[in-house]
This record gives sequence, structure tokens and C-alpha cells, in this order.
Amino acid sequence: MQNYLEFDFKISPLQPWSDILMAELIEIGFDSFTEEIHGILGYIQKDLFKEEELKALPLLQNEEVKIEYTFTEMPNINWNEEWEKNFEPINIDDKVLIRAEFHESVEGMHEIIIQPKMSFGTGHHPTTHLMIQQMMDIDFSGKKVLDMGCGTSVLAIYAKQIGAGETKAIDIDEWSVENSKENAVRNNVELDIELGTADNLGHENFDIILANINRNILISDIPTYVTVLNDGGKLLLSGLCFFDVDDILEVCRENNLELKKKLQREEWVSLLLEKKLNYRL
Repeated sequence: MQNYLEFDFKISPLQPWSDILMAELIEIGFDSFTEEIHGILGYIQKDLFKEEELKALPLLQNEEVKIEYTFTEMPNINWNEEWEKNFEPINIDDKVLIRAEFHESVEGMHEIIIQPKMSFGTGHHPTTHLMIQQMMDIDFSGKKVLDMGCGTSVLAIYAKQIGAGETKAIDIDEWSVENSKENAVRNNVELDIELGTADNLGHENFDIILANINRNILISDIPTYVTVLNDGGKLLLSGLCFFDVDDILEVCRENNLELKKKLQREEWVSLLLEKKLNYRL
């Protein structure tokens, strides 16, 4: 078991900055959070923490918000067990339920069953919620799908459950790859799961690409996504705060992607884009 550091971030004003801070902390290795009245508690494995990365976060330099923090080293306990104790099912529009095996089934709802561990991607984060909301209105029947930055592979599993054909899931984190394999078995779906980044994609082509990551990676990787996205194919993005949208859409326009639908939940946004026909880089 890994030793964790617990950071107590005091944030003033709290909104919209707490969600934005969490997004930036995820990029430097923080993997779970608890919301508090005064701010958030953030957790990171001790051996992954680099103080210079924390001090360099853009939000800590922003004069519109005041952020102070302290940290302590946590005892070496079973964090997965602690996480499981506090895991609650996620209900998306009374249509999709993300739950653990120990939760009761709900009649009439589409269910995704995952092993709850500390991870970005269990469904509790607003961006995962937004991605599934968008996916409800897309025809996945027989489509070849890519889930980039798959985390627990909730999105890839849901795609397969609603009719997707061959589906690939890629993540840079070894734990995510292993957990994705476990969750695919739990949901009786077949996924092609790989450790890696957009560099893995090569010349393979997809009808639908799901990318719930973060602004910087998306800006860097959108051109690569376009090269492997079929004409008329759909690119569904999230991991974005509302103030990221203009920068993302500029990159999308440069790569001949057309915005079809935008959803927002709290400070977070998802974008559904379509690759224009007969476009080649």
C-alpha cells in the first residue's frame, strides 16, 4: 500500500475555483478529493508528489482567488477499502446507473458496474456525467470506438453496452489499465485495453472518439485524433472548464471539426464535434 499525503486547501472565494483547482491538481498526480466548507482536501501518493509542480500551478498565481494549503502524511491504510465505504451509486438522468457490485440494482435503469477505487472516472466527477449524457443521444450501433484516457473505462463499457463494435481503451496509468480489464469482465464486454498515449494510435481509424482528459492534453492531441477519425466521425470531449472552451474550439476549427452540441454541469463542459466530410490533413 502506498503512503498518501493529505492536502488541506483553503479557497476564497470557493466557487468556481474549487473545481478548477481540482482539475489542475489531477494533472500533477492528485487522485481523490473531499469537498469541505472552506475548500477541498486533496490526496496524492507520497512518491508522486513534487512541490515545484504544485507551486507552479496557474491557479496559485491567479489574483482573483486566494488559496492557502497545509499537508500531512496519512497512515498507511487500505485506501481502496476506505474509498469503497464512501462510494455511492451515480444516477444519470434516471436512465443510467453507475454502481458497485455491493449496491442494489435499480429496475428500469441501464447499469454499469465498476469496482470503486480512488480514480478519476468513477462517474462522480461532473465531466464523466456529461460524457454519458452526450453518449445517450449518439448512435453507437456497430461503430468503432476509442476511449482516450479511459480511467476505469466507464465510457468504453457504456459504448459497448449500447451497441458499439470494436472498442479500444487507452490510458497512461498502469493501474487504470488493470482496473479497466477488471471492469470489462464485470460488465461482460470485450475491450481492447492498452497502456499508452495518443502515440499508440498509428494508422487505425475510428467512427467515435471519447476523450475525457484535460485542456492541455486535448489541445496537444486533437490533431492526432482527427487523423484517425473517419470522415463524418464524432469526437466527444470533456475534462474542460467553461473558460477552456474558446481555446479548444479554435484548435477544433483549425482541424475542420464542427461543434454539434455543448453541455455544461457546474463549471465543467463537454463538447460534441463532427469531422467534416472529405477532409484530409
